[in-house]
Amino acid sequence: MKFQDYYEVLGVERDASPERIKKAYRKLALKWHPDQHSSGDTAEAEARFKRISEAYEVLSDPEKRARFDRFGEHWEQGQDFQPQPDQPTMSREEFERAFGGGGGFSDFFQSMFGDQVRGDFGGGPGRHGRYRYRGADVRAELRLSISDALAGGRRSFQIAAQATCPSCAGTGFVGQHVCPSCAGVGSVPQSKTVELKIPTELRDGLPLRLKGLGEPGPEGSENGDLFLTLRLDDDDRTQVQGDDLETRVTVTPWEAEDGTKVDVRTAKGLASVKVPPGSRSARRLRLKGQGLAKRGGGHGDLFVRLELDLPRELTERQKQLLRELGEAAAAGGGSQ
Repeated sequence: MKFQDYYEVLGVERDASPERIKKAYRKLALKWHPDQHSSGDTAEAEARFKRISEAYEVLSDPEKRARFDRFGEHWEQGQDFQPQPDQPTMSREEFERAFGGGGGFSDFFQSMFGDQVRGDFGGGPGRHGRYRYRGADVRAELRLSISDALAGGRRSFQIAAQATCPSCAGTGFVGQHVCPSCAGVGSVPQSKTVELKIPTELRDGLPLRLKGLGEPGPEGSENGDLFLTLRLDDDDRTQVQGDDLETRVTVTPWEAEDGTKVDVRTAKGLASVKVPPGSRSARRLRLKGQGLAKRGGGHGDLFVRLELDLPRELTERQKQLLRELGEAAAAGGGSQ
């Protein structure tokens, strides 16, 4: 293996502390460990993992690191670094030794994600933290049409969530093998029915925490929580434009000519909008501060776009008047 700058491999500065080096290594090792990749990507993952492990072996040893800092590519007195020929990638046991003590592979995941995703990799008596303390949290997106969201109220929703895999307790491994239930991802799809009171302060991406609606706690302990991200979708009448809203309102030609009032639903409830006399189709009327809630406080605006249309059913007299209007327009156009 040819010389490589170990600091660049781990993505750290040359004066990085041992803790920073270890943290960078753990992040890259989790990403590129061959067990985390499909068979088609194994070769690349093994090569990257080998380079990462080599860099960490040198930079985590004070004596080797000092020689590397001093001599660079000649830190081994001109010899290229060669891994053990019978160790093309780091085994689970080596992975554990890199972090000290037995169960280090499990400790690796604990250090990355905490007790919530710590698991028993060795098949021993240890148990995942959530089995000892509380149920796992569940995360999901709740998608609502903007009109439904503006209507407010309390409703039941069926949502697709991701829950901690019960087979591997979220670690992705069962014993020495990738978990067959979640394919190493650590989570599995889960359908949940949720009754939710739609918030009055609406915005796209709003985080919601529903306490106790996650996975059940073991042996009667506390349930996990359900974390929802609210997503607002456009519908056929209203569009979301950042913090602003635009809604289409239909008025008749004579209402647009003489002026009228229309009711629209805003993020703060119903509002009456005055249509000025002589309005034309596609005119936009602005209701300041009637849009979605902003992250830093305040609200966006609501824009009402006018559309001119006729009623579905017209009387014979109305039809005749329209014909006369058309004839008058044609006659007027011909005289110009």
